[in-house]
Amino acid sequence: MMFSNLLFKIQDQLDFLYQNSLFLQKIDYFILCSILAVFVLSTFLSSDYIGFIALITMFLTFIKLVTKRGEKFSFNLFEIILVAYFMIVVISLAGSTLFALSLKGFLKTFVYIGFYFSVAHYLKNNLNKLPLICLTIAGCVGFESIVAVLQNFAHVEAISTWQDTSHLNPEQVMTRVYGTLKPLNPNLLGGYFVVGVPAVFAICANSFLNKSLKRAIVGLIFSILAVIGLFLTGCRGAYLALLLILGCTFLLSAKFFWSKYKKIYLGIITSAIGLFTFALITVASLRARFCSIFAMRNDSSNSFRFNVYQSSLEMFKDNWLLGIGVGNKNFREIYGLYMKTGFDALSSYNIFLEIAVESGIFALLVFLGFVFVCAKDAIKMVLTSVDFEKVIFVSMALISILAVMFHGFVDTVFFRPQIQFVFWTMVAIVSAYKE
Repeated sequence: MMFSNLLFKIQDQLDFLYQNSLFLQKIDYFILCSILAVFVLSTFLSSDYIGFIALITMFLTFIKLVTKRGEKFSFNLFEIILVAYFMIVVISLAGSTLFALSLKGFLKTFVYIGFYFSVAHYLKNNLNKLPLICLTIAGCVGFESIVAVLQNFAHVEAISTWQDTSHLNPEQVMTRVYGTLKPLNPNLLGGYFVVGVPAVFAICANSFLNKSLKRAIVGLIFSILAVIGLFLTGCRGAYLALLLILGCTFLLSAKFFWSKYKKIYLGIITSAIGLFTFALITVASLRARFCSIFAMRNDSSNSFRFNVYQSSLEMFKDNWLLGIGVGNKNFREIYGLYMKTGFDALSSYNIFLEIAVESGIFALLVFLGFVFVCAKDAIKMVLTSVDFEKVIFVSMALISILAVMFHGFVDTVFFRPQIQFVFWTMVAIVSAYKE
């Protein structure tokens, strides 16, 4: 309440600027452009440049907030929990033994969460722009899927050792595509498809809803391309997340199709399962890659992760209260004291373990609480809403959030900006519709 009163006083003092500035009166347009620029430029720029564009979004939102009379921030429950998580991260930063390195990681966290609140605030007043935002994300995913297919045909060489080929025949060695995302890495591209594929599905579904057949067909084509692109990354965590995406998509789509199109609906599910099984049986490299998930210690990548998990757990046990501080550089410095010889790592390869190691047990519990409340609110809206467009976009956001969390059990590409900014946009969509 005190914050709101202070904000209103500042707005009263600066309202004359808003009334006499064409730029300020059009500031929503510039905020939208900066949001879209973050997604588009994420496909080829490095982290620092992407973060700079996100800072512009945050700055424009702040300017709007202090100059336009009546603007205010309102927080729902999961946003309050998110603020609590951020405060714990601040405390962890203050207690870090490597403050300078941890500060860099903290600033990234600040930008990610600041971008979230900027997008959420924008959407609450401009929900009609949501299809454009989702279309931009879907377009970027579509672009990456085309690049992935082309790289597969070109048989691009691995930039580093991305798969264990010691037990494979030549025909079982997979060409792992990596797209244009920086740094070039197939796991990063796989994670990007995981967070973005639901947006492609949503655009396709929304086009069918609006009876735009041509756009729906294009959306369907890009949906198929995106799934193919995900497979071509060879990212096994993304494979598992895709199963969750498809399962949740079919489950939630029952709200539309079950009562009238039961036979068609079951036919689509059967066809999807059949195609997936057919691909595993007929494509030797894909089958070998998928089956390596269950090879446990017999696969060097799996064995590497198990060693990292063990070392990270030891780190957590010694720093369980406040963690070591945020950031992969900070992690790498301290990990050197715990790692098994020859198994250096930039992260713990599990986002939940990573949060616990970096910021302590309370940060992990609060973050899990944030995800749970956000997902619960989204599920409630999907089940109770009669607005089909709302159901489509909230379902999209929910599936994306759950898929990223599921993928996060075996990888930490979640912390890359290309994935973070899309992920927080999905959370912002839930927040906007909750208002």
